[in-house]
Amino acid sequence: MPTPLPRAEPADLGLCPERTQRLVQTLQAEVDRGRLPGAVVLLARHGRVALFESLGQRDPATGATMARDAVFRIYSMTKPVVSVAAMMLVEQGRLLLSDPVNKYLPEFSGQQVAVETPDGLQLQTVAQPATVQDLLRHTAGLTYEFLGTAPVQQLYAQAQVGSRERSNAEFSRTLAALPLFRQPGTEWAYSRATDVLGRLLEVVTGQTLGQHLRECIFEPLGMLDTAFVVPEADHGRIAEPFAHDPDGGVPLRVLDPRKAPAMESGGGGLMSTTADYARFLQCLLDGGELDGARLLGPRTVEFMTADHLGSIPSHDALLPPGHGFGLGFAVRTATGLATMPGSVGTYHWGGIAGTTFFVDPAEDFFGILMTQAPNQRDHYRLLFRTLAYAALVD
Repeated sequence: MPTPLPRAEPADLGLCPERTQRLVQTLQAEVDRGRLPGAVVLLARHGRVALFESLGQRDPATGATMARDAVFRIYSMTKPVVSVAAMMLVEQGRLLLSDPVNKYLPEFSGQQVAVETPDGLQLQTVAQPATVQDLLRHTAGLTYEFLGTAPVQQLYAQAQVGSRERSNAEFSRTLAALPLFRQPGTEWAYSRATDVLGRLLEVVTGQTLGQHLRECIFEPLGMLDTAFVVPEADHGRIAEPFAHDPDGGVPLRVLDPRKAPAMESGGGGLMSTTADYARFLQCLLDGGELDGARLLGPRTVEFMTADHLGSIPSHDALLPPGHGFGLGFAVRTATGLATMPGSVGTYHWGGIAGTTFFVDPAEDFFGILMTQAPNQRDHYRLLFRTLAYAALVD
């Protein structure tokens, strides 16, 4: 069994005990109001855990109490994990960031870009093919079907590119047959790029994505509860959302973690626990090594968590002001501008069902909030981050 991250009193880590507890009390008040089914929250600093609490219900339908070992659908918090796996191959010399995607996935050769003109949709040739770096930083010209109704997004939806019934290989071929949303390398657009990266890793390693992640990350770090499917013995630990959105009343749909999918989505398919993901983040914060298991060199972690966009524009509200994007994470480039606090160099991301994390190397500090509240996620991400930083007093 993995060794849990060591615990310490908040005051010993530079966190005010009362302010730390206020975070829990505020979330509990949201549970009491009926806006949040339940949550698990963790704050760690200087390699030790200052706060690790569960509150509310794990399953509102049964009234089961939330536990700290609850298993969550982490959706896009899968992306940093797959990005680390890709950079491990880069460190091994098996992959270069400058490699064109079509070197490994020939179906992406000869792609065209859909351009809206006064005369309708026109297809233009690709000026420069997407690279592995473009996949990691979401500049590969791809998109997500649920982020809008542009013609390419409609084509994605019609093709059901997100179907969990296709293998990763079938997904890649289906996506590659569709026109690009943007010219590669010209714009940050959140997308299915990490799903493509997951398939690319399969080609390079000769393993399924799930097998490869288990061998290169989960087993070395002791992340024993992280996978693309939850085994039957652990079905009683799965956290569930409300059946209906507490604000709008619409039914909530989330993926079923009990059934193994054909598509192991590198962009959003993993299930995990708070303790497992904390080990992953502590490894990154410690420069790529945890308890003697080294995934990456420290310079590679610094490289991944630097801004890789530079002057490349983003017209997407998912990337906050004062932020760029690294290789798998949003990266803070300015202390101000954004509505959430954090040091320059802080990196973060979240999942569409409500999970979120941040890592602040300047403060040697990270936090995780796990909940299954899809439509309330933006509110709780900001609330969580604000109260976490309010607790820092040294």
